[in-house]
Amino acid sequence: MFSLLLFFSALGVANAYVWPSQTLDALESARWDQNGHNAVGFAGFVVPCDLALQGFHSGRANVADWVRTAYHDMATHNVEDGTGGLDASIRFSEETSRAENPGDGFRNTLVEVTSIGIAHVSIADKLAVATILAIENCGGPEIPFRGGRVDAGGPNTPGVPEPQQDLQSHIASFARQGFTPTEMIGLVACGHTFGGVEHAPFPGISPEMDDPNNTLSVSHFDTTFAHFDNNVATEYMSGTTQNPLVVGSNDTTNSDKRIFASDGNVTMKSFADSPELFASTCSNLFARMLNTVPRGVQLTDVITPLPVKPSKLQLTMSGNTLKMSGEVRFWNMVADPQRTVFMLLDDHAGGTRNVTLPAAGVSTATGGRYNAAWYTLVPQSSTSLALDAAAGVTGMRFVVDGKLEDQGGVGFAVQDGVVFSDTSCYTSNQEPFKWRMDVAVRNGLNPTRVYLTQIGSTDSTGREIAIEVDVPPPAMPVAVNVNYSIWSIDMTDGNFYNIEAEVDGRKLIGNDVFGYGATGLKACPTST
Repeated sequence: MFSLLLFFSALGVANAYVWPSQTLDALESARWDQNGHNAVGFAGFVVPCDLALQGFHSGRANVADWVRTAYHDMATHNVEDGTGGLDASIRFSEETSRAENPGDGFRNTLVEVTSIGIAHVSIADKLAVATILAIENCGGPEIPFRGGRVDAGGPNTPGVPEPQQDLQSHIASFARQGFTPTEMIGLVACGHTFGGVEHAPFPGISPEMDDPNNTLSVSHFDTTFAHFDNNVATEYMSGTTQNPLVVGSNDTTNSDKRIFASDGNVTMKSFADSPELFASTCSNLFARMLNTVPRGVQLTDVITPLPVKPSKLQLTMSGNTLKMSGEVRFWNMVADPQRTVFMLLDDHAGGTRNVTLPAAGVSTATGGRYNAAWYTLVPQSSTSLALDAAAGVTGMRFVVDGKLEDQGGVGFAVQDGVVFSDTSCYTSNQEPFKWRMDVAVRNGLNPTRVYLTQIGSTDSTGREIAIEVDVPPPAMPVAVNVNYSIWSIDMTDGNFYNIEAEVDGRKLIGNDVFGYGATGLKACPTST
């Protein structure tokens, strides 16, 4: 009998992350697949660290814009009523048009961060993980990441501190956000290890420089404005700082001077004396900042990298053959041409197939502090692994240099009950597209629902939404082979979709389907 036990989203120990998990898989990849093979893409905007949307000699750095955007988004939080926090409300023009949010850094950040398409991940989560990645890849400490932020449906109330405000106003503002006076000093210092003040939005603070290497006239907070270090503290304590919010000509806007000195310079001296203390403090405060969310939003546990993680798993029915492709990542493993990696494929008949996996590439994270080795699930010189449709596949295990990797005995469950069929075809490849999606359903599965989820669908505010299209069951079974029957639906768009299903009302965790749409299909036999 066809077993589904391992494929349901309800399976697993509470709070444990066991692959596959639709949302956690996406969040884990965004957090840890930073550079190199299968990188999610955020690092392309911040490596090298003096990279800026405005150009290398503008005086700006994207890393500084990202950190500032995350803080300004969070700074609307009110610990008393639970409103505001990191929820991507900064994307609304009502917020960015306020006097407390001058400049184009917020818009630029959101353009870059939201250009990375990751299904099942909110804009707020993208902003949080991108900020972490930027800090870590630019010399900063490792920062624990939790996912689960929910995007706001509208702007939050004002409340971001401004340079001209007095010390008591700043203390009150940070207290409203949930930070003590000492934490205020730390968070400002940590944020101001990057960036500076640009002339255009702050002409009263940063003068025009007429410098070809600083074309936007940015007065930097320290001499290493695109790199994390404690220079913001050492230069302040030594009296050599050029921080425009400390030594600016208008003392009214010297907010860093008032904040740093508010405890008699005790905190800033400790930061100057110990780069390790500065880094550990910033790791904690950045995490606190990014985890400040509206009341009722439940964040995940800290997302650590899975030691072994399949990726981009895709199954396609082709005649009597089930074609399988994908890769597997082995965390904290360097490339080694002498390493032997096997995949053990378990099937419905109780058999096990042994496949030797070729290397696919390597990736790094947190500025090169971690490595990962990737292997393709497809044999050498092949585009997919051909499986017998009758036996199918129920799960994977891996053997690396003689060591079995099976998620602590759980294995890596694979569902082959509902898969894409290559009998899908188009009747018109001109707009509007007309095509037929064929889904192969394994006999005996008896799903209560088969449906398509449109990839990349958003509402009017940019939030991801799930647009689902039900695939009707056939009036009479249409066999693709002796083991599978076809469910079909006619489509009239060029969108891409994932295939999902429910059995007895429970969601069946599918494969990492890239998405199937009208493009790339063959013509239907009856098309004219």
